[in-house]
Amino acid sequence: MPSLDKPELERILGLKIQNTDLYLSAFTHRSYLNENRSFALPHNERLEFLGDAVLELAATEYLYRNYPHPEGELTNFRSALVNYKMLSSIAQRLDFEKFLLMSRGEAKDTGRARQVILANCIEAVIGAIYLDLGYPASQEFVKREVLVELPQIIQGGSYMDPKSKLQEIVQEKKGVTPTYGVVSETGPDHNKLFIVAAFVGEQEVGRGQGPSKQEAEISAAENSLKNNNF
Repeated sequence: MPSLDKPELERILGLKIQNTDLYLSAFTHRSYLNENRSFALPHNERLEFLGDAVLELAATEYLYRNYPHPEGELTNFRSALVNYKMLSSIAQRLDFEKFLLMSRGEAKDTGRARQVILANCIEAVIGAIYLDLGYPASQEFVKREVLVELPQIIQGGSYMDPKSKLQEIVQEKKGVTPTYGVVSETGPDHNKLFIVAAFVGEQEVGRGQGPSKQEAEISAAENSLKNNNF
């Protein structure tokens, strides 16, 4: 069974680890078990499930205590902190990739799929910290490595997603709310590609694509903001 470089991981996490197996499991993608049937530990999806809840609680409590903003803005701040793109960039900053256990096929993918794996991994690690060292340790890790991104998010306005930005502008200019429609849907269930158009009234103002309707809508909103033809 692969071993974990405990001193190196402790240096990166800033923590003294007790149960190494928890962290090894946190870095194990489901695909690795398909090629290594004798691997004794489970993959990281259950730890990810736990870590997602711990991350959301820690972020929500911090926002509540430190930012006297309305609920809607706090929700946007939190969403910008815990989306897969932000979490994957944090995982890359922490050099988590060198600990990942994946199938040979998954290891070759460096696009969105790798971002999702890294985002899930950091949630699993937070779950492992919670089980190994308790909530205060996991809360401190979230504060040090995730919440540190918050000032930049707020200052840059990136907490407002493209759909919200488009809606705000269109409502101000036209007094209506943008709508979205699926233009096409192709590919098998596990690898869909959606093309979505954004409309202001009957006018199409932009198109986008993505592996889900939600991401295609965001892409369409980004395209609409770029075109600015409404």
